[in-house]
Amino acid sequence: MSISAPQPNPSTDRDARTGETVTDRLVEANRKYAEKFTDPGMDARPVQRVAVVACMDARLDLHEALGLELGDCHTIRNAGGVVTDDIIRSLTISQRALGTRSVVLIHHTGCGLLSLTEDFRHELEEEVGQRPSWAVEAFKDLDADVRQSMQRVRTSPFLVHTDDVRGFVFDVTTGLLREVAPRA
Repeated sequence: MSISAPQPNPSTDRDARTGETVTDRLVEANRKYAEKFTDPGMDARPVQRVAVVACMDARLDLHEALGLELGDCHTIRNAGGVVTDDIIRSLTISQRALGTRSVVLIHHTGCGLLSLTEDFRHELEEEVGQRPSWAVEAFKDLDADVRQSMQRVRTSPFLVHTDDVRGFVFDVTTGLLREVAPRA
């Protein structure tokens, strides 16, 4: 498996007619958004007092899938939705400084981490000459990894609210969540 960055594609990286990049289009969309924007007067504390940890996969529209509105939750995303030290950091701030009490963990079918291994780190080291300081956190079993993530949250000494931690697998073909029972 080659891990080199994808080669530039002029037809997708830059609009052939306008010369715009994707980032240019996003900035323009923001300008239009800001023209109609009114400060909702919200606090940084989530109304539902929940933090959702999920994969960064672009197919997951968490607010829509969970019936959430702006201001309802903290959304913390990374590759795989796995609970890493940085997720614990964000959850700790979410709970201790901003009042969340519940944690919802969401992995999903068809996740890219199902096909990676820690060899990815070694290939990166060979390519760039430096070993990544982070683990890939790849997995072969969605349910087992959800359970591991639940366990990491429940046993973290930094988190004060660990009684309402639930884990799910989101099916990218049906849109349904399936709950994963914690370890007995």
